[in-house]
Amino acid sequence: MAKDKDELKTDEPINVIEGRIEAILFSMGEAVDREQIAQALSIDTDTVVKIIHNMMDKYDSVDRGIRIVELENSFQMCTKSDYYDTLIKVVNVPKKHVLTDVLLETLSIIAYKQPITRQEIEAIRGVSCAHTVNKLIEYNLVQEVGRLEAIGRPILFGTTDEFLRSFGVQSTDELPVITPDKIEDFKQQALEEAQLTFPSVKD
Repeated sequence: MAKDKDELKTDEPINVIEGRIEAILFSMGEAVDREQIAQALSIDTDTVVKIIHNMMDKYDSVDRGIRIVELENSFQMCTKSDYYDTLIKVVNVPKKHVLTDVLLETLSIIAYKQPITRQEIEAIRGVSCAHTVNKLIEYNLVQEVGRLEAIGRPILFGTTDEFLRSFGVQSTDELPVITPDKIEDFKQQALEEAQLTFPSVKD
C-alpha cells in the first residue's frame, strides 16, 4: 500500500501534511471524504490518498492504539480492535460530576416540585437559573418532560433515571421529606448568591 515519497507531489514536508491530516480526522471523529481533506490541505486528491495510505501502513506496523480505515472515498481514524478490552474498562467507569450548592439546591427543587418550569424554579430561588438547569441537563440529572399548557408553553423539567441511580433511590417517592423552612433556606442562599454576583455600588 505504501508509496515512494518521491511520487508525492507537494512542496510541504510530509510530516507536516500528516500532522494536518491527523488533526482533521481526529477532530471530526467520523469518516471524512478524501476530496474534503484535499480541499482543506490545498493538495490534489491523488497525493492526499497516497499520503494517507502511507500513514495507514505506519499505524499498522507499530504498536499504536489508533489506525486509519478507508471507507469507499472517505477516511476515518478509529481505535484498533486489539485495545477494545482496555476501552471497555474506561467506558464502564461512571462519570463523577461536581455538584455545587447551587446545583444541588436547584436539583432538589426540581426533584420535589416536578414537573416544574424554569420560571417556577426562579420564583423559589429568587435568581435566574438558566445556566444551572442547563448544567443539570448536561449531567443527565434533569430532562425536559413536556410543556405547560399556558401562554408561551414553557418547558417543564423533571429528573432522570440517572438522577435516581446517582442518589440510590428507585423512585422520587423514596426521597426524604423536605420541610418548608428548607425552601426558605434556598431563597436566602439564592439572595446571598445574587448579592455576591452583583455587588452594590457605593458612592
